[in-house]
Amino acid sequence: MTVTTPAPADTPGAPPAGRHMRLALVVIAAAQLMIALDSTITNIALPSIQTELVVSDANLAWIVNSYALAFGGLLLLGGRSGDLFGRRRTFQAGIAIFTLASLLGGLAPDEGLLIGARVLQGVGVALAAPSAMALITTTFPAGKPRNRAMGVYAATAGIGATVGLLLGGVLTDALDWRWVFFVNIPLGLAVLAGTRLLVEAERHPGRLDIPGTVTGTGGLIALVYGITRGGEHGWSDSLTLTSFAAAAVLLTVFLVIQARAAHPMMPLRLFKDRNRSGSYGTMLFIGSGMMATFYFLTLYMQLILGYSPVKTGFAYLPFSLGMAIAAAVSSKLVTHTAPRLIAGPGLLVAAGGMFWFATLTPHSSFTTHLMPAMLVTALGLGMSFVPMTLGAVTAAQHHETGIASALLNTAQQIGGAFGLAILSTISTSAANDQLPKAASALYQGLATKDSSLIAKASDALAHGYSMAFTAAGVMFLAALTVTTTAVNAKRQQHSEDAPTIHMG
Repeated sequence: MTVTTPAPADTPGAPPAGRHMRLALVVIAAAQLMIALDSTITNIALPSIQTELVVSDANLAWIVNSYALAFGGLLLLGGRSGDLFGRRRTFQAGIAIFTLASLLGGLAPDEGLLIGARVLQGVGVALAAPSAMALITTTFPAGKPRNRAMGVYAATAGIGATVGLLLGGVLTDALDWRWVFFVNIPLGLAVLAGTRLLVEAERHPGRLDIPGTVTGTGGLIALVYGITRGGEHGWSDSLTLTSFAAAAVLLTVFLVIQARAAHPMMPLRLFKDRNRSGSYGTMLFIGSGMMATFYFLTLYMQLILGYSPVKTGFAYLPFSLGMAIAAAVSSKLVTHTAPRLIAGPGLLVAAGGMFWFATLTPHSSFTTHLMPAMLVTALGLGMSFVPMTLGAVTAAQHHETGIASALLNTAQQIGGAFGLAILSTISTSAANDQLPKAASALYQGLATKDSSLIAKASDALAHGYSMAFTAAGVMFLAALTVTTTAVNAKRQQHSEDAPTIHMG
C-alpha cells in the first residue's frame, strides 16, 4: 500500500490545455504505474535471482529490504526537497535516478551490486513519489479536470501492484529475471521526456534536514542489519552487537535533532494526537506482516510447490481481488462507523488468514488451502487500510496533511523492512534446526535429482515458512491491540485533504 497526499494547490504556471493536458496526465500516470510496479515485480523474480547469483537466504531478504529502507527512510526528505527545489525538478531527478538504478540492477553481476541498485531505486522513488500527486494540483485546474486526473492516478496506482506480480512472472519466465529491472528503462525515459508538459509549483522557504536524514536512515539500517546478522551469526556476535549499539546511538541522536531543529524531517508534534500515533503504530505492524507475506509466499510457491514465475504471479490474483473489494467497502463504512470498529475486525480476520498460512505443508493444495487463506488475509488487511490512512490526517492542520500521511507511508515501509528482517531470521533458524542449510540442500537435491534430499529440504523450509507466517499473524494481532487501545476517533467524513490510497 502506498499513501500520497495532494499538496495545496499553488499554481504559479499556466496549466496546459486540451491535448497537452491529456498527455501530461499520461506522463504522471505512467510514472505512478512504474512506482507501483516496482513494489511487487521484484518479488516474483527472487528465486531466480537467488539461483543465478548464489544469494544466501539472509542476503536475499536484503534485495527487498534495501529498497524499503531507502524508500521509507528518505520519503520525508523527498517531499521536503519538492517544496524547496520545485516539485517538477525533484520529480525529474527521482525518475532519472530510478531509471539509472534499474539499468544497474539489470546488469548487476553479483548480489552486492544488485542490493546497491535496489538502494538507488528506493532513493529515486522517495524523490519522485511525493511530487507525483502534487504535480496534478499544479498541472490541472481545480474542478472536473483535476478530479478526472486524480481518478486516473488512483486507478493506475491501484492496478500497479497486481500488474507487477503478473508482469514479473511473465518477464522472468519468458526472458530473464533481469528484465524486471530493464522494463523500467523505456518507461522511465518516456516519463522524463514528457515532464516538460508538467507545470512547476512555487518553491517554499526552508532547508533540508540533512543531519536528521543521515542519523535516522543510518540508525534504521544498522538496526535491521543487526537483526539479520544476529539470526545468521548469533546474537553475541561482535558485529551484531556493534550494529545494535550504533542503531541505539544514531536513533537517539535523530530524536534529539528532530526535537530541536527549526525544520525537522519528522515533526515530533504530529505524534501528540493519539489517533495519529495509533494509526502510525498500527501501520508499522501491518507493514511488518504484509511484506513478509509476499516474500515467503513467493518462495513457498516456487521452491516448494514448483510453480513457475508466471504461475506464481497469477496465483496472487485472489489476494489482489480481496484487497480491492475490502478497501472499497471500508471506504464507504468510514463515514458511518468508527475507524477501530472497521480496522479491528479486519486485523483479526487478517491474523486468522496468517495462522491458516502457518498450516501449509509441501503438499498443500492451491484451491483448498492457498487461495482461501489469501482471500481471508486480503479481506482483513483491506478493511484496515482506509481507516488508518484517514486516522493519520485526523485533526492535522491543512499544511501538515502531506507530512502526516507521508509518515504513515514511512511507517509501512520501515515496518516492512523490520518485519522481513525478523521473520526471515525466524524462518531460516527454524528450517536449519530441522536440516542444516535447508535452502542450499534443496537446490543441491534439485540439481542431483535426489528425491529424498528434496523431500527433507522441502519439509524443513515449509516448517520455517510456517513459523514466519505464525509470527506475522502475531504482528497483525499487535496491530489490533494498538488500534483498539489508541485509536478512539469517531466516524469520519472524506475531505479534500484526505489522501489517495492504493495497495502496492
